[in-house]
Amino acid sequence: MAPVQEVAPTEAAPPLEFLPGLNPVTMNTSEFRRRGKEMVDYMADYLEGIERRPVYPAVEPGYLRTLIPSSAPEEPEAYEDILGDIERIIMPGVTHWHSPYFFAYFPTASSYPALLADMLCGAIGCIGFSWAASPACTELETVMMDWLGKMLQLPDAFLAGSAGMGGGVIQGSASEATLVALLAARTKVTRQLQATFPELTQAAIMERLVAYSSDQAHSSVERAGLIGGVKLKAIPSDGNFAMRASALQEALERDKVVATLGTTNCCSFDNLLEVGPLCNKERVWLHIDAAYAGSAFICPEFRHLLDGVEFADSFNFNPHKWLLVNFDCSAMWVKQRTDLIGAFKLDPVYLMHGHQDSGLITDYRHWQIPLGRRFRSLKMWFVFRTYGVKGLQAYIRKHVQLAREFESLVRQDPRFEICMEVILGLVCFRLKGSNQLNETLLKRINGARKIHLVPCHLRDKFVLRFAICSREVESAHVQQAWEHIRELAEDILKPERA
Repeated sequence: MAPVQEVAPTEAAPPLEFLPGLNPVTMNTSEFRRRGKEMVDYMADYLEGIERRPVYPAVEPGYLRTLIPSSAPEEPEAYEDILGDIERIIMPGVTHWHSPYFFAYFPTASSYPALLADMLCGAIGCIGFSWAASPACTELETVMMDWLGKMLQLPDAFLAGSAGMGGGVIQGSASEATLVALLAARTKVTRQLQATFPELTQAAIMERLVAYSSDQAHSSVERAGLIGGVKLKAIPSDGNFAMRASALQEALERDKVVATLGTTNCCSFDNLLEVGPLCNKERVWLHIDAAYAGSAFICPEFRHLLDGVEFADSFNFNPHKWLLVNFDCSAMWVKQRTDLIGAFKLDPVYLMHGHQDSGLITDYRHWQIPLGRRFRSLKMWFVFRTYGVKGLQAYIRKHVQLAREFESLVRQDPRFEICMEVILGLVCFRLKGSNQLNETLLKRINGARKIHLVPCHLRDKFVLRFAICSREVESAHVQQAWEHIRELAEDILKPERA
């Protein structure tokens, strides 16, 4: 046996933080504690004083690039400098969505419990694509979706329970939920047709698939069709901007239908009790998009707006719009979770685990387009427990009441008209007169930067939308907004009377 050759000992490499010229550790735990408290104070001050800031920024495109270097710094910078640049660089270009003078689009939810939960989510930092990747992330989401489904009084078929066939999942947005539903429907119909007509190729089937939605549906529905390669046809809505079964019947083929509860333009509601049975009869996948309005269905007085959901295959709304859960949190339910899993399931060996076929859990990577997912159910858990169902109901009712207050103010001025029945927190109104007159009014409103509105088109009319959005909005803010609108309208109408 050959003698063992001795190897001269080598000097151990120094720890990374002590390598010459390199200091990668710029914030340790103790400094994080201090800076974290400072950031919470900054956030609280920002939200507490948000109504003193102009709701809409006065910057031009490209403003930010001139304020920051063209390349990342080579050396670490002081945290104080970073924090100072928030006010100098970032805030001048922020549209303050949580200002009580923000009445544009629809609400984006915000609450202190949800913000705290988001902080914890970031600290845990798990990528919850499977049960094994973080069991609490998967299981809390399943339970929270059941909690929320029960708050909405969804049929049991949509709940996971302990042995249900359906269930809920948190998507990033209603747009994602619509696309997922369309892809699941496309896969299901394709497989059914191939089983019945084996000679049909997938390409031949795809050429024949058509999806229908109301002409008032959100543009994300059309976009889902473009991404999914499915032709989309708009069904003309009735005088109340709702899709009716008679119009659908004229155009129906074997495909997927998207019904809308609370349209973006004017918060109209498709007639599910008509459309639903027709879809079931024709074996058409029915997806309901209630992105904004869905939160209101936790209130018994608004639950009737969801009647007919029992006919749907999938249903979605955004707690991150109106249920005090910060973005992103879009709740989606399906009656048959195998419809989603069958469309998206892939199981490379590195993602498999010993419990995936137990029937006791689900891996949410099979319910969505991305692989990774954040621990978003923490926000729901914090908010639901902090406010309780009664607290959330009171929040919805307050917004609806403020919308009706604004509607009353508009109706008292004969120069204006209400363009759509006010059902929830959105008021559609305009000056009586031409579209150009109303376009001028909106331009003046947003140019003044005291309040912020956006428009819509209802048939051939240019209409202003007044949505109750902020968690902090009160009657005084609504009154001030209306007085501001009236003053600007008076200035515009003066030349016409001269």
